[in-house]
Amino acid sequence: MSGTSTAAAPFGRRGPGTGVGANRWLVLVVLCVSLLLVAVDATVLHVAVPAVTEDLRPGAIELLWIVDIYPLVCASLLILFGTLGDRVGRRRVLLLGYALFGVASAVAALADNAQVLIAARALLGVGGAMIMPATLSILRQVFPDRRERAVAIGIWSAVAAVGAAVGPLLGGFLLEHFWWGSVFLINIPLMLVSLPIGRWLLPESTGGKDGPWDVVGALMAAAGLFGVVLGVKRLGGGESPLGATTLVALAVGGALLVGFVRRQRRRTHPLVDLSMFGRPAFSTSVGCIVLAMLALVGLELIAAQYLQLVLGLSPLETGLRLLPLTVAAMAAGLAGSQLLHRFGPRVMVCSGFALTAIAVVVLTGMGDHANDALLLTGFVLLGFGLETTLFGAYESMLSEAPPSQAGGAAAIGETSYQLGAGIGIALLGSVMNAAYAPGLSSVRGVPAADSAAASHSLGEAYDVAERLGGGPGAALRDAARDSFVHGLHVTLLVSAGLLLLGALAALRLPRVMECGAPAVRGDAGVPSPRDPAGVGVTSSVDA
Repeated sequence: MSGTSTAAAPFGRRGPGTGVGANRWLVLVVLCVSLLLVAVDATVLHVAVPAVTEDLRPGAIELLWIVDIYPLVCASLLILFGTLGDRVGRRRVLLLGYALFGVASAVAALADNAQVLIAARALLGVGGAMIMPATLSILRQVFPDRRERAVAIGIWSAVAAVGAAVGPLLGGFLLEHFWWGSVFLINIPLMLVSLPIGRWLLPESTGGKDGPWDVVGALMAAAGLFGVVLGVKRLGGGESPLGATTLVALAVGGALLVGFVRRQRRRTHPLVDLSMFGRPAFSTSVGCIVLAMLALVGLELIAAQYLQLVLGLSPLETGLRLLPLTVAAMAAGLAGSQLLHRFGPRVMVCSGFALTAIAVVVLTGMGDHANDALLLTGFVLLGFGLETTLFGAYESMLSEAPPSQAGGAAAIGETSYQLGAGIGIALLGSVMNAAYAPGLSSVRGVPAADSAAASHSLGEAYDVAERLGGGPGAALRDAARDSFVHGLHVTLLVSAGLLLLGALAALRLPRVMECGAPAVRGDAGVPSPRDPAGVGVTSSVDA
């Protein structure tokens, strides 16, 4: 039997290849609710920042931490809690994450100063890090059949797309009727329902338990990721790469991660089985996730600025213009399993990258005036292509990982997603600034100091132009808008190049979708004569 054991749901009916039996689709519903909660919470605060600022009066640094501490802590702890779930039980970690998320939400909603809100957001990040890898690793266990698992991952990824889009809209609705703390209170009833249902319905599963859990390695990974993600976020926020804090964070974080890798290679029972990266499908899938996010996440921020500052749309109108992207992503997620089965991982991921690159090139047609048909076409292609890419990469990565390392593999995938997003914001933001700033260096009638201030961002340029007024102000405003559009085009072309690089990398993925047993051994979840399906699932009752 493999190193993975799964406690069946209390009323589950086991059968060949059914995981936890007929209840596995109910399990998927619970897991999707978990994911929806975390995905919504990652974006719901964005629209509440002005209200928080007016009420709590945080300083500039405090406001930055209020926004960034949640994704920073969450990304740092994914590997720690993913591997802990493999050791002590994935359902146990997930339910603890539920409880912590609910408590932290109540503290955040009732916070009366910035320090309390920052601490509560940090606790929300801890809860998110407990929930995210657990949902994917449990999904990996209860859907041992790859075809069914592909359908489940498609639904899971479609829910993620919905959550990311619903967050700002839900936050805006709540702020129109209640105070800013309501964006956190919505988590509490969901947690009160999810805790008992999850405890009753979700199966418990663990990985191999040979050797002690590497506490030192887990802390090294967490601290190293915290440093790297912090450094990347500072770069993405426009900080100088030579700044002391940025350099120290990147250097210390990088050194700790190198030490972590060396430590895992020396240990008989490593925290994370790095030999997974020796499998082309696994390492390529992780690389594709990083490249996809690196190429595109910065574009979301730039696109939002374009729609609001260049085209003059309201936040609600901006959200509606971006809605086709979300709908297309949902459609790709729901159709992903059929596409994967028909075309295989290699063609699917390559095609997803290529389609997304085409969408990005189409969007270079955006100019000073709205072109609704172009925006609709570009966003639909972008959403469908991106989700196709991420779906194929995530499915291949999870299917290649042994069941006993499901939590670690899920954590690696989520960490790659977060790192790719952070690096993408820093890289594409730098490209955007490099293309935008020169156009404002010599605007007639505008003093050099004002030109320098306007070169920081389009929003600052509009503020300077309003202060100057008259002909110089109008000239500066027009120059800033034209420079921003030029920078957007350059950034889109760089992004298209990264996407084509991803398409080339995806050529290392398997050509066909193998639905047989994984070729692994021993504790890693390898099929044996007694476990021909390679599932390694046993009922705790039977045991």
